[in-house]
Amino acid sequence: MNLVLFESAELAAPLPRIDPRAHHILDVLRRREGDTFDAGVVNGPRGKATLTSLSPDALTLAFAWDAPLPPPAPTTLLIGLPRPQTARDILRDATTLGATRIHFVVTERADPNYAASTLWTSGEWRRHCLAGAAQAFATHLPEVTWTHTLATALATIPATTTRLALDNYEASTPLRVCHLLSDKPGGAENALVLAVGPERGWAPADRTALRANGFTLVHLGPRVLRVETAVVAALAITRLG
Repeated sequence: MNLVLFESAELAAPLPRIDPRAHHILDVLRRREGDTFDAGVVNGPRGKATLTSLSPDALTLAFAWDAPLPPPAPTTLLIGLPRPQTARDILRDATTLGATRIHFVVTERADPNYAASTLWTSGEWRRHCLAGAAQAFATHLPEVTWTHTLATALATIPATTTRLALDNYEASTPLRVCHLLSDKPGGAENALVLAVGPERGWAPADRTALRANGFTLVHLGPRVLRVETAVVAALAITRLG
């Protein structure tokens, strides 16, 4: 945890010692009264927190915030609904790499029953996004959905976006040399939508829908990757390269 994140509503109240963040502050960071550590507000600023007092039940903290952070480059992921464990890895790592929206979508070869997992119904998914943001020393959490079909998700995409879909079978252009990628960092003109198929890949009907909505099929090379690995590799190429 490189950054301890707080909801804005938590800032005025002491942090209970049973909270995992209190354990991290006291036992991992080894902070004591008067010490500071890096903190952030979810979808807000970063800054420093000072441990002003420590009781058997709670930590009292004071915060000093830095200037607002610039928004991340608009990056939307459309991902064929995967197994819950795969989704957990994607939620964490895609947040770390700066995704601003993640739509887990039902495709022809995705199992729609995965949407009933407790990952989604209990709200657990948000914890993995928080872990990803803390790892990245960032505060932004992506918008996440898991109820769209591919068709309804495609209908939500803004008109002015670069649209790329990873495909092992019909793509002829490597993602790393795709001429559609802008070399300008950030900004609306560099908005990207990246589609990644489910664990069984795109069906013909999915490819037809993607092409009809302006997507170019690209690939990551000859090796077949796990969905979670493909997401990380594609985001690294498009946003960190």
